[in-house]
Amino acid sequence: MFSCQYTNKYTEKEGLRLGLVGWVKNTYSGTVVGQVQGPAEQVEEMKVWLSKEGSPSSRITKASFSNQRSIDKLELSGFSTRF
Repeated sequence: MFSCQYTNKYTEKEGLRLGLVGWVKNTYSGTVVGQVQGPAEQVEEMKVWLSKEGSPSSRITKASFSNQRSIDKLELSGFSTRF
């Protein structure tokens, strides 16, 4: 779980830096959800960033990842914030 108003902006920036595609969204319960696609090594780097670093003022209490699978072709383009 993340707690920070600016988490989405920093998550987007980190995803783009790593060459990933995907999206991020705040939930009504105060958590952040999203989807990331790209090379496995960069996806793993993103997971570490989400689990340990996050945005400068975020407070990470838990990070969980589900529905992980390999894909042959990216299903998304760009990295965006959903509302």
